[in-house]
Amino acid sequence: MKRTALALMLIALAASCNTEPKTAVQKKVDSYALVKIESPDLSGITDNGKEVLNLYKFAADQADSIYWKQYFGDKTLIENLKDADLRDYAKINYGPWDRLDGSTFIEGFGELPLGANFYPADMTAAEFDSLADPVKTSPYSLIRRGADGKLTSVWYHDAFEYNIDKICNYLKAAADITIKPSVRNYLLKKIDALRTDYYYDSDLAWLEMTDSKMDLIIGPNEVNDDQLYGLKTSYEAYVLLKDLKRTEVLDQFKSMLPELQKQIPCEEQYKTFVPGDESDIYAYDAIYCAGHANAGIKLIALNLPYNEEVQAKAGTRTALLRNIMMEKFNRVVNPVGIVVLTPDQQDHLDEEAFYWNIAFREISHGLGVKETINGKGFVYEALGNKALTWEDAKANALGLYFVCKLIDEHKIPALITKEDAITTFVANLIRSERFGEASQLGRAYVMLFNYLNQNGAFKRGDSGKYSIDYEKTLSLVAEFAGIALKTQATGDYEFAEQFENQYCVLSEDFKADLVNIRLENIPIDLRFEFQK
Repeated sequence: MKRTALALMLIALAASCNTEPKTAVQKKVDSYALVKIESPDLSGITDNGKEVLNLYKFAADQADSIYWKQYFGDKTLIENLKDADLRDYAKINYGPWDRLDGSTFIEGFGELPLGANFYPADMTAAEFDSLADPVKTSPYSLIRRGADGKLTSVWYHDAFEYNIDKICNYLKAAADITIKPSVRNYLLKKIDALRTDYYYDSDLAWLEMTDSKMDLIIGPNEVNDDQLYGLKTSYEAYVLLKDLKRTEVLDQFKSMLPELQKQIPCEEQYKTFVPGDESDIYAYDAIYCAGHANAGIKLIALNLPYNEEVQAKAGTRTALLRNIMMEKFNRVVNPVGIVVLTPDQQDHLDEEAFYWNIAFREISHGLGVKETINGKGFVYEALGNKALTWEDAKANALGLYFVCKLIDEHKIPALITKEDAITTFVANLIRSERFGEASQLGRAYVMLFNYLNQNGAFKRGDSGKYSIDYEKTLSLVAEFAGIALKTQATGDYEFAEQFENQYCVLSEDFKADLVNIRLENIPIDLRFEFQK
């Protein structure tokens, strides 16, 4: 035993002596904490159901292939990199551009195109404006150059026909063996949608699929990769398993959505949208993510579909990814809060508060303003590439506003206080500022944090720690939500741009916060390893 112990000590000593300092790229890879998504508890799932889950994963892999083409281009250029660390970091980012600051980290590649690979890199605004094709503004089309060098629109179902055919084959196989009629209907409608780029019917079918413990979100949804016009949607996939107990708790809030819409803190003229009263709020464990869902900063919740007509008719589905959410709180949000908040307020950092803040942030995406009041069309049309930043900032502010309101009314089924909710919210804002100014999501957090900070919601002491004025923070959150809702309702692009430019600047205080956070080696976000 002594010899064995001595040998182990010598091996450990030799290993420590041979340890080389990590390279800059290795540190970047490590800044995304590795989370192993283990095989879930499938008790209660039939053998057919388990096979359906496998087919969902195969379909998700094809969505992943499409996303590589949309965002970057030829994935083999990344797979053939000899440097393993560069290859790993490029796979996290789905290309050679760092999603935190937009910089290029692999030699030989140019700057990140604002329009990703949705548009020709050399396309000018004048060219796009002069293209007389209504398909050019579709969320489901690429812009390419024809043989004559002129711009042309290409539907996704044509551009990605090979991968879409494979997705549809997997979904058809799943539809053939599922025992749930609602699942079969959704999958068949989704096949039609993928092959036509018309998603209205499949969105409704998805919202009608309420009796399945398994869920699949697949197709083009998010627009944040298109920083040029904010039009083009990215392919993604989530394979999800419903948490029935938590979903039952959330179910009570469905009927409250029309009333919450009436209570949003803005002028009455901006409250005309009536959300569908059939909205769902589900808690899930994510068991597989692909495409945009697996790129860079990972989402912990979603509110879909984005189609305003579907929302008005049938509402939305809020999906809380409970397992990812808790990993993010424990590995990132809570450690950041301990670094940047005063010791007396650190006690208010709370996992359940984080859960409910995120729940109502996502619910708030389905509330507010969807169409301008002055004939400028839908908000996303009027605000263009500013729309997503303002929507995310609005939802974050409204989410906290409603959580605190419902805590006062004793309607949140958890032992949390308003101080817990606000403290955890501020810690999450600060950690999310690390996403930087390169992404629309990052700008939303920077803008909201700076608005609160510059108006006295919290004060940074000489120790480098923030002290939160709870009453003022809540008042300013409501004030900010009102500004955001007015901006959306009026479709005021010029104001949106001016306000964003004023508040989307990383302050010297935050840069100092960033140094303190880095010294503690707190991850920026997560990267997944899935058990297939």
